[in-house]
Amino acid sequence: MPYKFGAFSFTSYADRRKLVERGLLADDEQRWKLTDDGKRVVSRAGLRLSAFAARHRALRGDALVAETYRRFPYYAIRSEIAERVLGNDEAALQRIVAARPAPKKGAVSTIGYEGRTLENYLNGLVDSGVTVLCDVRRNAISRKYGFSKGTLSKGCDGVGIRYEHLPELGIASEQRRSLETQADYDALFTDYERECLPGQTLALAKIGAWVAAGERVALTCYERLPEQCHRHCVAEALEREFGKRLAARHL
Repeated sequence: MPYKFGAFSFTSYADRRKLVERGLLADDEQRWKLTDDGKRVVSRAGLRLSAFAARHRALRGDALVAETYRRFPYYAIRSEIAERVLGNDEAALQRIVAARPAPKKGAVSTIGYEGRTLENYLNGLVDSGVTVLCDVRRNAISRKYGFSKGTLSKGCDGVGIRYEHLPELGIASEQRRSLETQADYDALFTDYERECLPGQTLALAKIGAWVAAGERVALTCYERLPEQCHRHCVAEALEREFGKRLAARHL
């Protein structure tokens, strides 16, 4: 994803920690170095990694970063070091500017992270021009890597998106058990709209104020399909309260 210093993957670093734990990578913060056990695994896996390393081994530090920026300008759109590493390469700097999503008016969208990697999810937010991610889970924890509050907030910050958590808009986990059919989901959401949402005028007003200030707000929870997630109820309540300008698009 386009992080503060260029292309970055939180998932790759989580994988790296696992490889270090298993003795396949050396515990070295400055470089990725195979242990003897790691070299044996790579030799069995084929030569693709070796060929990639050989092709780029002459590049180090800023030179490697600059080459990445030239080839993949999208991943430099949030970079804080692009001008330094690219120097007088105006053509490359212009390609980075052109790759940035155009500013858009304030709006509401929704997105679920089911079936997504953290990088795929964040790139979708960036591509849609989202400026505020509003987490509407009661408990912002997840067994899926990257989607617990701390990691997700850090990832958002890295791509210039503000993370906000409104747990009062969530549904308790025990209420979500034994949901097997769409009718089960519909019954749950009917109760949610009747018993919970009427008491959340302050939270809804907060989201409305963000949009009125020009923010593009994405409501997020787990489920991929909005009709199986209470975020669509929140989106519809916003539209009822503030009009069509807050009609949500489901990412």
